[in-house]
Amino acid sequence: MAEHPYLLEMNNISKEFPGVKALDDVTLKVRPGTVHALMGENGAGKSTLMKCLFGIYKPDAGEIFINGQKVEINNSKAALGHGISMIHQELHPVPHRSVMENVWLGRFPLKGIGPFRFVDHKKMYRDTEALLKRLEIDCKPDTIVGSLSVSKIQSIEIAKAVSYNSKIIVMDEPTSSLTGNEVEHLFKIIDSLKKQGVSIIYISHKMEEILRISDDVTIMRDGKYIGTWPASELTTDLIISRMVGRDLTQRYPERTNVPGDVILKVEGLTSPISKSFKDISFELRKGEILGIGGLVGAQRTELIEALFGLRAIQSGTISINGKPVKIKSPEDAKKHKMALLTEERRVTGIFPVLSVLENTAIANISNYEKPYLLLDEKKRREDAIKSIEMFRVKTPSYKALIRNLSGGNQQKVLLARWLLTEPDILMLDEPTRGIDVGAKYEIYTIIADLAKQGKSIIMISSEMPELLGMSDRIMVMSEGRLTGILDGKSATEEKVMRLAAQMA
Repeated sequence: MAEHPYLLEMNNISKEFPGVKALDDVTLKVRPGTVHALMGENGAGKSTLMKCLFGIYKPDAGEIFINGQKVEINNSKAALGHGISMIHQELHPVPHRSVMENVWLGRFPLKGIGPFRFVDHKKMYRDTEALLKRLEIDCKPDTIVGSLSVSKIQSIEIAKAVSYNSKIIVMDEPTSSLTGNEVEHLFKIIDSLKKQGVSIIYISHKMEEILRISDDVTIMRDGKYIGTWPASELTTDLIISRMVGRDLTQRYPERTNVPGDVILKVEGLTSPISKSFKDISFELRKGEILGIGGLVGAQRTELIEALFGLRAIQSGTISINGKPVKIKSPEDAKKHKMALLTEERRVTGIFPVLSVLENTAIANISNYEKPYLLLDEKKRREDAIKSIEMFRVKTPSYKALIRNLSGGNQQKVLLARWLLTEPDILMLDEPTRGIDVGAKYEIYTIIADLAKQGKSIIMISSEMPELLGMSDRIMVMSEGRLTGILDGKSATEEKVMRLAAQMA
């Protein structure tokens, strides 16, 4: 019997949620032993389609075939049984347990007879060690997962997916937290899996990755199937135009902000943790976008969290408008008109079980207080609706749960949340991480408009084009040290990288 040309076929898949048609007659066909990129703007339906494949959602219509055989996938266990694994963008490990326990969770090897059966820790250790060695992941099986870096946890999740002997592995933004070397290692693993006949469904917004490793590319838009093409026939511009339905002539908006007087001055800021930031000094001007660049481990996030009162400071001074200030908590930072958009949107940003209204208003809650512990619901509703309109948030209503919005729209809500506090200094940690090219432009436009209005922006970014395209000046860090500050107009990728690698 000849092998079927497609390992996976999803035909005419539709899925509707209250007020939203997430998928409308979508088709996906994946060949054996290939990397099949799934692309589209946030809200295009990519994640919903994959959740239908993995049994998290049940499609309202459509059929799924594996090797030409129709299958019913009603839950994740059924998906795993059919050889389908999924590595989610937002990692959910069990942090206080070991690597081997995370890999074999729910299927620990047992020894003994009848009721006298126990977990075979030695076998679990050996099997995990062999798996990690096969994938060339440098980690001990008994290491506690909570002590690992995000990139290492990502590698463990890949090992877990491979351990199911899956024939189809879905990778959702797998390189979002990886360094250059770790990305190369991931690509090596993917190439090895392809040679074993495994198919990878690869979701990413990074065009250069897609064009480099993909065999086929399927593009979706607004819950609809646009088409599938060989990756060799595509270019970045072609992918973007098919994703957004129009040519995107500019990646970054024109900026007309004019930096003014110094609003924030930081001198000799040092963390009490030895491997964190040390002796950092810089200035931020009114109406300026100050980019912060550096490699993983540069301690950029740790620095701005310290400025916002989330981390302790051992020594150094912070001055706002020429006056020294003490910031020991986020409440102190808010009093000094500072705001922080965190890096991990789903972990430290949104409240997933609350509505768009609640997520928008929560940082400004004191302004809605009325006597007898009541809240001014009318004012909260008005502010939420105004924010939705101002930021063009795509949502059925302000009552919708924020977890049902796309990543780009969630990010807009978080920006709206902090702007309701009327900050003068807005710190943005990877503001467009995991967001598609169309939504990125909208976020860039918001940032540029805020700077034009006189807001002072500190923007951490690991995307070099973004850093160069949006910053008036670029401050570069390496291993917790400030290695240089570049003028945005004359900065180049080479100059930034040279400073970023200076202490490494």
